[in-house]
Amino acid sequence: MLWLRRFDLFLMAIIASALLASVLPATGAWIPIVAWATKLAIAALFFLYGARLSTRQALDGLRHWRLHATILSFTFVVFPLLGLALRVTVPTLMSPALYAGVLYLTLLPSTVQSSIAFTSIARGNVAGAIVSASASNLLGVVLTPLLCAALMTTSGVSLDARSVLDIVGQLLVPFALGQVLRPWIGAWVASHSRPLKLVDRGSIVLAVYSAFSEGMREGIWTQVSAVGMAALIGVLLVMLTLMLWLTWTVAVRLGFNREDVIAIQFCGTKKSLASGLPMALVLFAGQGVGLIVLPLILFHQAQLMACSALASRYAREAPAAQTTVPA
Repeated sequence: MLWLRRFDLFLMAIIASALLASVLPATGAWIPIVAWATKLAIAALFFLYGARLSTRQALDGLRHWRLHATILSFTFVVFPLLGLALRVTVPTLMSPALYAGVLYLTLLPSTVQSSIAFTSIARGNVAGAIVSASASNLLGVVLTPLLCAALMTTSGVSLDARSVLDIVGQLLVPFALGQVLRPWIGAWVASHSRPLKLVDRGSIVLAVYSAFSEGMREGIWTQVSAVGMAALIGVLLVMLTLMLWLTWTVAVRLGFNREDVIAIQFCGTKKSLASGLPMALVLFAGQGVGLIVLPLILFHQAQLMACSALASRYAREAPAAQTTVPA
């Protein structure tokens, strides 16, 4: 639970950053300063991703290909299909702008840290979670922008040539550079994981401030009513509940053991705030980023609370483990 308490402080920093941007958004001469600082922070973040993630580990783990194929299918196939299906909620429950944020959320890779942590707490297949979550993030650097380009044009969001260049310059190049340099710096990065988390989390907090500053300049809170916010939260909770049930049920039907089922549920239902926020600033520059990332921030908190409760429950049930669908 110590990990969860540390993460709660990070979540509080994210909320504080959003509130600060709502009260004191970047304006005037500060706009380009914050923009460039955010770009550099995003590049540093993806460089560290590349330096941390072991390509060999992900490739070696493909021996358990059914587990990883199932998790990746939920992440990059089932979730996007659900996102497309939710278009029926526009405009009855969600505005087109909020729906774009929900659809974007469904196209993101899984988390690494929380997926592994919850799988470990629940006594699931930790090794499988490490490989699948890492592979999801490796693939997500490429797949998420491609899925956004293919699916989000119908929601009024488009990727132009400049966005493609930004993706390459701010995401792919630093990530690839981190992978290339990993044999020389990987051990150093691993041994300094605690101070380097400040870079990770500082980058994300800055990305939130930048996104919500832009949103305030565009009047984000005048575009979302209290009823609209309640409807959005309701949609996100239903989506999370459905995916938690579906991942467990399908995994059981496919004959996975309990440890694998737990890994599939926790890895297959997560969406990465750490990757999603920086990507949004690159992919949707000048397109109302505040509203696009709002569903992700809300979903992130909901998935932490739900998976924390489930992980504790599974840990208590572990001695009498039975691979059955939870009531």
